[in-house]
Amino acid sequence: MFNTLAGRALVPVGLAVTGFVVVCCLLLYSAIRSGVNDYAVSEATNLADTILKSAHYAMLKSDRETLATIIRNIGEQNGVEHVRIFNKKGIVNFSAKPEEINRQLDKKAEGCIACHSGPVPITTLGTMQQARRFKNSANKEVLAITSPIYNEPECSNAACHVHLPSQKLLGTLDIGLTQDSLARSLAIIRAQMIIFTLMTLALTIGGVTAILRRSVFLPMQRLREFVERLDAGTAPLPENPPHLPLDLDKIARSHLRLVQKSNGPAPNQTTPSNE
Repeated sequence: MFNTLAGRALVPVGLAVTGFVVVCCLLLYSAIRSGVNDYAVSEATNLADTILKSAHYAMLKSDRETLATIIRNIGEQNGVEHVRIFNKKGIVNFSAKPEEINRQLDKKAEGCIACHSGPVPITTLGTMQQARRFKNSANKEVLAITSPIYNEPECSNAACHVHLPSQKLLGTLDIGLTQDSLARSLAIIRAQMIIFTLMTLALTIGGVTAILRRSVFLPMQRLREFVERLDAGTAPLPENPPHLPLDLDKIARSHLRLVQKSNGPAPNQTTPSNE
């Protein structure tokens, strides 16, 4: 293939176009995946804030039954892997899973290590720092949000369960959402981008091949056939070469003049002009 002009022209073009399209699609998919993941984190954070606001009144009134019902109902929703509230000592006070209640959580476990990585626990986390991804016991990816429950003035002044104003953190809400739907969406996007990439490559390489064939290969073939006929000497010398693009036409006329000079002027044959 590389011994022909078509092969030497089309193969590098095809490789260059393929590499360019593949790299662009990979970068685009990476940007889309990053944006989708950031959006999922934002939505999960908003959900955690909604839960805290919904449970705020029950916590303020120390209505444990109402708070437990809220947590249990949320945990029964589709896509919720776990939801629990634990105090600053790591003891689960409320959970959608009854077996977790009153358990001591490991500070090195998911949801604790972000705040307890140092000797002094962190009391303020950014949105992206609150999020973490891990695989549960069923080997499914989970997006979890850790949302601190801060000691507000109405909490420290409440008559039911007084907290010292100096205590910044009362506890933590931990909610985990399964990422099955997100994984399916990314898989669909990935498949669509693969199809789009293949279609783009086919159309681009096909279009480039058609243009090169029309503008380069066919004129070069006519020039080669014309030169071969002149060199073979099996037919009378033509007065003019076939219609060719400008540069190839000059080559054909130059070769024709050389052949005519070497053969001598034929009877009743006019030497073609240089125009």
